[in-house]
Amino acid sequence: MATQNFSKKRPEVERLHINLARLKKNGRKFEIVIDPDRAISYKEGKINDLHEVLIAERIFEDVQKGIVSPKTDLDTIFPKMEVLDIAKLILSKGELQLSAKYRDEKQAEKRKTIIENIHRNSINPTNGLPHPLTRIENAFAEAKIKIDDYMTVHEQVQDIVKKLQPILPIQFEHKHVQVHISEKYAKKYYSTIHKYGRVLNEKWLDDGCYFGTIEVPAGLYLDFIDDLNKKTHGGVEISILATKSGRYVETEVTKKKLHSKLR
Repeated sequence: MATQNFSKKRPEVERLHINLARLKKNGRKFEIVIDPDRAISYKEGKINDLHEVLIAERIFEDVQKGIVSPKTDLDTIFPKMEVLDIAKLILSKGELQLSAKYRDEKQAEKRKTIIENIHRNSINPTNGLPHPLTRIENAFAEAKIKIDDYMTVHEQVQDIVKKLQPILPIQFEHKHVQVHISEKYAKKYYSTIHKYGRVLNEKWLDDGCYFGTIEVPAGLYLDFIDDLNKKTHGGVEISILATKSGRYVETEVTKKKLHSKLR
């Protein structure tokens, strides 16, 4: 059977913007066009519907040229397998080939998230306040920081900070904070306390009030106070028990953006 060429029928597909999965078998190449975020979620077991992943339910010999694999090749190399079964095999056993545009977008998102996390988790030791985002961004540019596509934010923050410190004084610091919330708001905003840090100890008082000690990253401390004060309309007492230097620690607040954007 002659090779089918669909390149003229799909002029809207730009060569550099195609995301695909590729499997090499018996000396031949088989490709499928994918949604990159959903493909990653599928491989991680977060979604199960292959239809959500595939942009086109075809098996290609060369996606970039729009050349579809001949049915005779598919029947020979993948006997008794339907197109979706072959696509599933390509996705599970093959490699993702992500476009330059997609990789650049994801790296920009990760860079932004790292900068925001440094801002939230650290302080300027000279004045005890978080560095403004623009100051951290400028330091990134001056230090020529490169983001690793395959490492999580948590895995590379420490090394990035070491490269920034000759330019920008940064110190990860945690505050041990005592929190006392009135009975009226204690149960309603109990989850807010856990978002901002690690609970060291806590108890419910006889009058229904909450009393506990929380370890909060220094860069989040002011946000923590502001959030609880607004929600409880001042029905909270917060005091610092101790301040300790330490390493970067993820909290629900610092991880929230990662869960929606990154692997």
